[in-house]
Amino acid sequence: QAQVAESGGGLVQPGGSLRLSCVASGMIYSINDMGWYRQAPGKGRELVATITATGTTNYADSVKGRFTISRDNAGKTVYLQMNSLKPEDTAVYSCKANLYNYAHDYYAIDYWGKGTLVTVSS
Repeated sequence: QAQVAESGGGLVQPGGSLRLSCVASGMIYSINDMGWYRQAPGKGRELVATITATGTTNYADSVKGRFTISRDNAGKTVYLQMNSLKPEDTAVYSCKANLYNYAHDYYAIDYWGKGTLVTVSS
């Protein structure tokens, strides 16, 4: 099986920056999309940003111009650079990787990390 693990969360003041990292490991043949999602207290999970294997990105309107998603050349690590953070960005940020475990797999599977908490507060 594969695993996904996030890191980089923490407490930051409004207007500050943080960089989240997500690494996929284990039995991986290839990875399609990777993405970041967040869930604020009392709210449902929402998409933050995604990136395809070829580098095409997609962002939620609420983070456009402030957040940047990127992926390393090996394709197993994805980053989320968060600038100009606002209190409403406070949430648990989770990473998802859509991947094939083996070359003979018929369909890809979504793997989720446990999440990392980002708190934006003065």
